[in-house]
Amino acid sequence: MINDEELFIFNRVVDGDKKAFRFFFEKYYPDLCNLVNIYVHDAVASEEIVQDIFIYLWEKKETIKISSSVKSYLFQASKNKSLNYLRDERKKLDIHQQLSSRNNIDTEQPDSVMNANQLQEIIENAINKLPERSREIYLLAKEKKLSYKEIAQKLDISVKTVETQMSRALKSLREQLKPYYNDMFIFFLSCIINRLL
Repeated sequence: MINDEELFIFNRVVDGDKKAFRFFFEKYYPDLCNLVNIYVHDAVASEEIVQDIFIYLWEKKETIKISSSVKSYLFQASKNKSLNYLRDERKKLDIHQQLSSRNNIDTEQPDSVMNANQLQEIIENAINKLPERSREIYLLAKEKKLSYKEIAQKLDISVKTVETQMSRALKSLREQLKPYYNDMFIFFLSCIINRLL
């Protein structure tokens, strides 16, 4: 059912009317928090989710399409955001469990996973084994953060040559590092988890 009053007020929001936006916030914020909390069982997370929804509503007000009522939009957005939150939390839990399981194995077999220094040494050795030109171009791109065009100008070669040499370098590195992918992946996951904590 179309709510003409809400659509009229929302049109004022689209025009940048902060009082109109505050009307929706004060009217629906408590109920939306209660709804989200039914899904996530975390009052603080619920408030953050609902606040994010209202921030999105304000930032995207000119492109959001309200077909029936703002209330319907907000409640549906809250449900979707809650389900996404639960999905992301399950993913984090799964990764924690995988790392915990791997750490238990490492306790019994301390040499089964390489540490950061060992992995860094292996990567550096692989880079050093690249042909001189490929290594030079790779380091300019990865360490100096130069674009292919900048590298071409610096070395007085064509951009196409830079692309070809980079392609060869990456292929060679993939082949050399393939035996260590599992250790590198576990280390990568650990870094991500630490950033999330």
